[in-house]
Amino acid sequence: MKISTKGRYAVRMLLDMAEHTHDGFISLKDIAERQGISKKYLEQIISLFNNTGILRSSRGFKGGYKLSRQPSEYTIGEILRITEGSIAPIACLDQKPNQCERQASCKTLFVWEGLRDVIAEYLDGITIQDIIDRNREYSGQDYVI
Repeated sequence: MKISTKGRYAVRMLLDMAEHTHDGFISLKDIAERQGISKKYLEQIISLFNNTGILRSSRGFKGGYKLSRQPSEYTIGEILRITEGSIAPIACLDQKPNQCERQASCKTLFVWEGLRDVIAEYLDGITIQDIIDRNREYSGQDYVI
């Protein structure tokens, strides 16, 4: 399984919003400049979040986007499911229930289900706040006397 650029950039975009939450609504232009991502690409990513309740938006002067919840309420798994469509390692696990015609006789299905479960548990166990906290922890230890 590979996470696309869109998924990685979506995480960076939401992380940027969380780190600048005190600024109110944040323009995509500002995020694009800080993150080194084109504004056009961020617009494509933002469109994936429409009608998900992830973001709030405001038009006009000082308009932009901001998180609708606390950073601790956004898991990386949730973000990647929105941007990637699925985090399942194989196509037959994309749907519940599994619609594969070989499901009943598949000798390796348990391997792929186990991998899916480990991936989901890991990604659902990390929040945007966890990333912020970890970066604060490590940035405070980066000095030389």
